[in-house]
Amino acid sequence: MDPVLAIREYLDYVVARLITHPGACGISHEAKDGRHFFSICLHQDDAGRVIGRNGRTINAIRSLALASAEKHSLRVSVDLDDPLAEVRRGND
Repeated sequence: MDPVLAIREYLDYVVARLITHPGACGISHEAKDGRHFFSICLHQDDAGRVIGRNGRTINAIRSLALASAEKHSLRVSVDLDDPLAEVRRGND
């Protein structure tokens, strides 16, 4: 299995089990300059569940993705899209 696909499936699996609005979840992937960027888009109610207390949950998710990437000599970045960004833009 392609390592990039395996990391994406891992992210899909873990995030889907943490959230309550799976229809509003999406994971995008972009490869640029030899680096793979994964972006997790969530419903605003689910962001706290994925971030966890003091960011522990998202940091654990990132650590496992990075460990898998290092095993295959890949460089990856896992980030959360800000679910409130559009709401904030509307208030400006």
